[in-house]
Amino acid sequence: MKAKAKVVTLGCYKNLVDSERLIRQLQLNDIELIAENQTAEHLDIVAINTCGFINDAKEESIETILHYVNLKDRGVVGKIVVFGCLSERYKNELIKEIPEVDNFFGKFAIDDIVKSIDKSTVSEKLYQRTITTPKHYAYLKISEGCNRKCAFCAIPLITGKHKSVEIEDLVKEARFLAEQGTKELILVAQDLNQYGSDLARKTTLYELINRLSDIAEIEWIRLQYLYPQGFPKKLPKLMANNPKICHYVDIPFQHANNVILQKMERHHSYEDNIKIVEMLREAVPDIAIRTTLIVGFPGETNKRFDELVKFVKTVRFERLGAFTYSHEENTPAAKKLKDNISEKVKLQRLEHIMSIQEKISTEINQSKIGTIQRVIIDRKEDNIFIGRTQYDSPEVDNEVLITNSNDTKIKVGDFINVKIVDAHAFDLFATTI
Repeated sequence: MKAKAKVVTLGCYKNLVDSERLIRQLQLNDIELIAENQTAEHLDIVAINTCGFINDAKEESIETILHYVNLKDRGVVGKIVVFGCLSERYKNELIKEIPEVDNFFGKFAIDDIVKSIDKSTVSEKLYQRTITTPKHYAYLKISEGCNRKCAFCAIPLITGKHKSVEIEDLVKEARFLAEQGTKELILVAQDLNQYGSDLARKTTLYELINRLSDIAEIEWIRLQYLYPQGFPKKLPKLMANNPKICHYVDIPFQHANNVILQKMERHHSYEDNIKIVEMLREAVPDIAIRTTLIVGFPGETNKRFDELVKFVKTVRFERLGAFTYSHEENTPAAKKLKDNISEKVKLQRLEHIMSIQEKISTEINQSKIGTIQRVIIDRKEDNIFIGRTQYDSPEVDNEVLITNSNDTKIKVGDFINVKIVDAHAFDLFATTI
């Protein structure tokens, strides 16, 4: 009988790419993979891809490991392998604290994980992945690591310096994904801006996008995680002229007050933020800009927070997420700054920002009522098809609920045109036309 394995993924989409690559390698070794959301009477191997970014993610990773340790004690699980960001950062501590785990590996150890499993070998087909998302969209990790040194961020401590994937390898991987049915490529990295700057043959994000656009089956290319400093000035024009690039960017501005941005060691200013937004909206008037903000950073007075509020109201981001600040071990902020904002105030500020954004999002969505939108169908629930426009990334952004979806010709993964008939803060409602 085939050995049975499960790969459990925690954290970001970059982790998901690593897990999908591991799953493919295990399958090439004739190991049967059980989906993460399915149960099995017995699992020979469980591989847990951990996250170590913030405290909540660390706790979730530990709880997940302990859950499978409990199953191992009951005889349901044979071997437990832990890898990813948490074990990259805290491997020695984890070995001492959770000795029931058979092997701990770092973040960049897929080859070692495969070799650790009896009789398994590493295939040369490392560009191949088994997609765990709906097959019509997939994440393409174009680089690893980060050269930025933001005061609050532990990522460089975990992943090291920025390292781009060779362009030919990315094109090869994207072609393989397209052959499996992928129509939407979502480019992810800690910093898309820096792509290619470290390669022997210097290349650029523009060149990569153009090469990916040549793949006939790929209809949408989505860009996530563009850093404000050094924002690629040619990108808005390229986006306007290339019909395959979604009119969507994810730019984590983090704050708007210049003192706080300086404390964060972000190397961009409020004025830079505004220039980027204006440049994008001038070139691509219908663009959806997603950003991320941190509230409660050390030194964020009421006046400085008010500047952040004004920024949100002025820019009117189409998509926005916000988080409360917490010290992360060994980061510059944890070493140099006192976490001097109470949790109560942090949560109040978070709620205030998100309530403003909810109103903005509602108004933007309601302005779309009566318009025709092209959507990709992600799934069907009961009798309702659920899709997304080019202005929305999976799982984090708006969805379009198609209410007259009795059309038997519609399938998951299809692109269709719909008419928007109603809108809430984070959902659009549509009918087929």
